[in-house]
Amino acid sequence: MGEVLGKVLVVDDDEVIRQLIAVNLNLEGFEVETATDGQDCLDRVREVRPDVITLDVMMPCLDGWTTAEKLRTDEDTSHIRVVLITARAQDDDRRRGLGIGVDAYLTKPFDPAELIQVVRDLAARP
Repeated sequence: MGEVLGKVLVVDDDEVIRQLIAVNLNLEGFEVETATDGQDCLDRVREVRPDVITLDVMMPCLDGWTTAEKLRTDEDTSHIRVVLITARAQDDDRRRGLGIGVDAYLTKPFDPAELIQVVRDLAARP
């Protein structure tokens, strides 16, 4: 087995999308853990210690916006790269994500190859 490129926490309430992202990243050489919503992400992030988090926006319990804000304001998690993946494609939504400090913003439906490249680039950053 090849070198692990990094660890990714995939957060999405849709099991099919969560598994699609996880399988694609795993096949590319990433170690992948999953979470079902924002609260699950926050509960697991210290245990998983990911390099990158892919984060859906529209989720029950705790949405992606709030989750990203909590990750950014906590000194233990503020360094983790965050990719928002959402059906919300309006310019206001993109600005909101970038204002929170996310590292990348992809819209659904997304191109798996583009997602892999974005995660590769973020995981490789010092």
